[in-house]
Amino acid sequence: MPFSKNRDDHYFFSQPHQPFFVLAFINAIILMLVFMLAYKGVLHIAIPAFVFHAYGLIYLLFTPAFLAFLLTTFPRFASTPVVENKAYMRIFSFFYMGATLYVLGSIISPVFSAFGMILLFIGHLLGTLILKNIYTTTKMEDTHDIFWIYTAMRLGVVAHALFIVGQLFYAPIIGLATEISIYLYLFLLTFSVAQRMVPFFSHSMEGRNDYLLKVTFVLLILHILLEGVYSNSSFIVDILLGLLIGKEILRWKFQFPQPNPLLWVLHTALYWVPIAFILGGLTNLVTLLSSTSFLALDIHMLTLGFIFTILIGFGTRVTLGHSGNMMQADKWTRNLFYATQVLVGLRIIVSLLAAFGLNFMILFDITSTVWIVLLAVWAYRFFPVLIQGKKLTK
Repeated sequence: MPFSKNRDDHYFFSQPHQPFFVLAFINAIILMLVFMLAYKGVLHIAIPAFVFHAYGLIYLLFTPAFLAFLLTTFPRFASTPVVENKAYMRIFSFFYMGATLYVLGSIISPVFSAFGMILLFIGHLLGTLILKNIYTTTKMEDTHDIFWIYTAMRLGVVAHALFIVGQLFYAPIIGLATEISIYLYLFLLTFSVAQRMVPFFSHSMEGRNDYLLKVTFVLLILHILLEGVYSNSSFIVDILLGLLIGKEILRWKFQFPQPNPLLWVLHTALYWVPIAFILGGLTNLVTLLSSTSFLALDIHMLTLGFIFTILIGFGTRVTLGHSGNMMQADKWTRNLFYATQVLVGLRIIVSLLAAFGLNFMILFDITSTVWIVLLAVWAYRFFPVLIQGKKLTK
């Protein structure tokens, strides 16, 4: 397989989070550039822009980023041996080859993209099988959290398969694949990790609510079923989800304002969850009654406000903590965290402009540019740490 020569001696491949984080951020920058040009009609791509945007960010950005985190930390959660280098490098090889074919194929031919999707799926499946082995071999009695993390990854594999079926045989199923990917994969996985780790990092003294993830899971399934019957009809379920999770976050009694930026960004990400579901439910109701388009405001608040913000927060923590750097946020890191929230705010304004029938393309360009710059600055700051083990200074 690629990267086999002397890889065991190279720092870059010494821990699973390092190559996967680098790949995820490079993919994200390229994907956003291509999508921005395609959406404006500057670049013709062989895949519908919506499908390219949704599939690309879910499986070329978030999935390798999730694997970066889980292949490093899941064995610790379950008190099992670390994942071997050859195992995660095999997965990484499928992801980088699949990502390359998918992006190039979107410009050249959908045939190449289909091959890329299959390679990405194999990598995703292999990563999930590793998590399965960890989950089934753990000696821990309390498997509540790792069960939900593993369940979300399995559902991600199912959704990934549906995307491929939609791309190759039956395009209408892509809508279902997108719903499952966002709610039962991206959100459920991220929230399962966050409800375990953020209260722990914050020294919350409140006990775990064992019913939280169960009720959330049922409501998420109900959301998907309602959306499958009639678009935007899940508004009541969404509002209930927002109220349920918002009440739980308040129960954790986080310090506010939080002076530690590494905690502040994680708290902010969690606050976006009830905001995204409640405002998303209200905008879906407006759309249902008036056909007003908010350009998927609910999904973007959830994916950017919560999932991407958590990714930046946990990605930074893991990168610092596993490289011998001090676990503190310097000026660079703080500004990156602030910029992430600016990005979410700009995307909300884009949706509101679209809803009022105003021209949003200039702000769309600005939002896309902020996204790319944010990713590029994170890469500039932390790639040397991931690739070479650089020690950071303020």
